[in-house]
Amino acid sequence: MKYSRQRESILRYLRSVKCHPTAETIYQAIQTDNPNISLGTVYRNLTLLTELGEINKITVFDGPDRFDGNNAPHYHFICRKCRAVLDLEMDSLAHINLLAAHNFSGTIEGHMAHFYGLCPACMNQKSCNGSDIPAVTKSS
Repeated sequence: MKYSRQRESILRYLRSVKCHPTAETIYQAIQTDNPNISLGTVYRNLTLLTELGEINKITVFDGPDRFDGNNAPHYHFICRKCRAVLDLEMDSLAHINLLAAHNFSGTIEGHMAHFYGLCPACMNQKSCNGSDIPAVTKSS
């Protein structure tokens, strides 16, 4: 794959932050060093980096996707009110692959699990990210 300064800038930014930014947040953050970059270029590079396994894409209810530069196995908590995405410090749930495979004739190669509820700020009825966003209801 051909080297891209813009792609490298996106990856460097994602690996430098603990938050899980949207494509637009990434675009705004790297514009200073890449004044000619377009939002479309950011989206294309995020898709490529996700496909290559360099980053993770996190789908958040009905909000925009978030991106994580930490591609080591770990789990996320998603706040159903403010949609914050937080890393969870916890033991691996790798044993669920065995549980899932028990009555399944295919091959289980891995899993994704997101936990959801209210983050500490929303539990304390404080506004996260500077706004009160209505709660998202679970669809199933």
